[in-house]
Amino acid sequence: MAELRYLRAVNQALNDAMAADPAVILFGEDVGEAGGSFGATRGLRDRYGPSRVRDTPISEATIAGAAVGAALSGLKPVVEIMFMDFTTLVMDAMVNQAAKARFMFGGQGSVPMVLRTPHGGGLGAGPQHSQCLEAWFAHVPGLKVVCPADPVSAYGLLRAAIDDPDPVIVVENKALYAMRMDAPERLDIIPIGKAATIRAGRDVTIVTYGATVKTALDAAERLATDGVEAEVIDLRSLQPWDEAAVLASLSKTHRFVVVHEAVEAFGIGGEIAARMADIGFDELDGPIVRVGAPFMPVPFSRALESAYQPTADRVIAAVRRTLD
Repeated sequence: MAELRYLRAVNQALNDAMAADPAVILFGEDVGEAGGSFGATRGLRDRYGPSRVRDTPISEATIAGAAVGAALSGLKPVVEIMFMDFTTLVMDAMVNQAAKARFMFGGQGSVPMVLRTPHGGGLGAGPQHSQCLEAWFAHVPGLKVVCPADPVSAYGLLRAAIDDPDPVIVVENKALYAMRMDAPERLDIIPIGKAATIRAGRDVTIVTYGATVKTALDAAERLATDGVEAEVIDLRSLQPWDEAAVLASLSKTHRFVVVHEAVEAFGIGGEIAARMADIGFDELDGPIVRVGAPFMPVPFSRALESAYQPTADRVIAAVRRTLD
């Protein structure tokens, strides 16, 4: 075992993938000489050269469009969009081109590309640099979406995304970049579409992903002091998501809470809640409760941002509601 930092895990995944396959290339704003806005690509241009690690102009639409073309031509591009808020500018390339290619070519073509982008608050970056927009991409047939909550998942899911024959959006919460954990020296690829039960429990299921995994775990530890044992599931993959694992947990606990940092309205949690209300209805002994951000832009103020984001107190209140 050795200590592994989230950003280091991302960097190592990129390095290992590039070492294993010369078709893997990186490009984006400041990913080369500067090593990325948050340092995720640091040292990779020195190792693999400017032909495989390229800095681009400030044009997200161009970055995504070039990646689609490169992928259709036989390369495996991994592009970085500096903040998820800026994915507004990649939507045509990702939604109308990358996501549709396999279908429109009758299965004879694919777009093996990865789009990495950080989301989330906690840094006081304001409403245009803190949004969680993963539900947009999860809504589009042909796209896969993953959101790792820890360094081991960051490595394993990114490697899986690069190996995947279809376009994958890898969402990294920037508040987790400094996160450290003990990890095995040999890191494994984590299959897309498989959730992880990170805390066993009998009384309520809490389903979450990304930065709110820690929030859910904190809530579960506090609930345990009152005799309430919560089972916490880290989805890891949002599209496809592990419906079978979530249903199995609900069948054990019979109470259900879903938590995410994104705005609660029309989010990932709404889809999961609807599916469990459908296929898991006979297992429910209480209401399904969602915990997410209010329907408003992310505040600049650190104090207001703290109030805006889901907290352990709010998760505990949601659990109490479904138990009562």
